[in-house]
Amino acid sequence: MTTTTRHAAFTDSRTAWTGGLVTFAGILMIVAGIWHALAGVAALFNDKLYVSTPEYVYSLDLTGWGWGHLVLGALVAITGGAVLRGMMWGRVVGIVLVVLSLIANFLFIPWYPIWSLVIIALDVAVIWALAAWRSPGDV
Repeated sequence: MTTTTRHAAFTDSRTAWTGGLVTFAGILMIVAGIWHALAGVAALFNDKLYVSTPEYVYSLDLTGWGWGHLVLGALVAITGGAVLRGMMWGRVVGIVLVVLSLIANFLFIPWYPIWSLVIIALDVAVIWALAAWRSPGDV
């Protein structure tokens, strides 16, 4: 096997592997976006669902958190669809929105800790998948 053939085989397998990661990231973004939206709706309509934490540095009214989660969830889900369609802007905007999601969930930990930690872990996986993807022409 020549050097060029080995390089082409490596590039093809890497492209297929990272292409699968991007599909995973797009699907995960849609699911996480829907979860965000559901958490936002729950905070808007039934704020007794969440435990209130006194004296929290980043305190915000649960209605504010509800609108934030609802809007961010919708944007993440829409961008996840763009990622699945292979749009470059979807990857870039996806990374930005998922970073915002990660920060929002970090700040939301006192109200719903397990949910927030799960979403943070999923956000890290999505960021990694979107950042690792290379188009077939990239080396």
